Amino acid sequence: MARISLDLLQQFVLAARLGNLSRAAEQANLTVSALSHQIRQLEQRVERKLFDRGPRGVQLTAEGRRLQGAVAHHFEGIDRALANYRCRREEALTINTLPSVMSSWLVPRLARLVAAHPELELNLQSSTGLVDFERDPVDVAIRYGRGVWPGVESEKLFDEWIAPVVAPVLLERMRDTGCDDVSGWPLLGDPGDRWHDWFADIGGSAPNRYVAKFDTTDALQRAALEGMGVALGRMVMARPLIDAGLLHVLGKRYQHIPDAYYLVYPARSKDHAGLRIFRDWIHAEAVLYGQSMAHMSGRH
Repeated sequence: MARISLDLLQQFVLAARLGNLSRAAEQANLTVSALSHQIRQLEQRVERKLFDRGPRGVQLTAEGRRLQGAVAHHFEGIDRALANYRCRREEALTINTLPSVMSSWLVPRLARLVAAHPELELNLQSSTGLVDFERDPVDVAIRYGRGVWPGVESEKLFDEWIAPVVAPVLLERMRDTGCDDVSGWPLLGDPGDRWHDWFADIGGSAPNRYVAKFDTTDALQRAALEGMGVALGRMVMARPLIDAGLLHVLGKRYQHIPDAYYLVYPARSKDHAGLRIFRDWIHAEAVLYGQSMAHMSGRH
């Protein structure tokens, strides 16, 4: 067999990892058609079918899994070897964070950073999964949790607070009922079902059933905005809507939860000039936000 080009194998590994040709083509700066052609070309060269194609993406065949196992770690090794060279441009910074933090907290504040440091070139990415700094070309990330992630520097930014939030339309609808007890309102089940912790803290017990339950915080918050019921809102997402009058905190009671938001970055980013600027700026913004939440919750 004639030598197979590394490009073909690299595109195969990328498509195998993502399981989606559109996303793989975007990362490879190719059209979907061009990437599909390269994969077919590789299949012809090895005389094996490597992918099963379906409406939800592509899946590796048994032969495809065998090839991936044989070659993928070589490309991962190359990526790790090149990781230390990804930060050469000191003014360019790639930031990854959760979609909810990106839209509700980070983006509304970035104008101040850009105005103070116009030399920065920011590349913003959002994802729900943890960043693999050895594989992904990311300099710094914002993550939510307990602050313990192996192999990275972790610096706490600010705490998370939750509170029952309700849309004005439901507030008006329930006004005549005279019901002041949260448990008497239509409640929406939240990811992680924090209602049990909420009632354990303030007294009472969570209901046996909810009006509806959602598996994502975005969907839960949207249902609250539509007046479907009361949601336990995470303030990082709900605070802008509360400030805009689109949601109200029912009973004005807030609960501090163990999870918080952290700035995380690999050792290779420590001396990156752009990261030093971003790090100082975001810590200052986090202090201001923490102070505003302490005032809002009545815990000074």
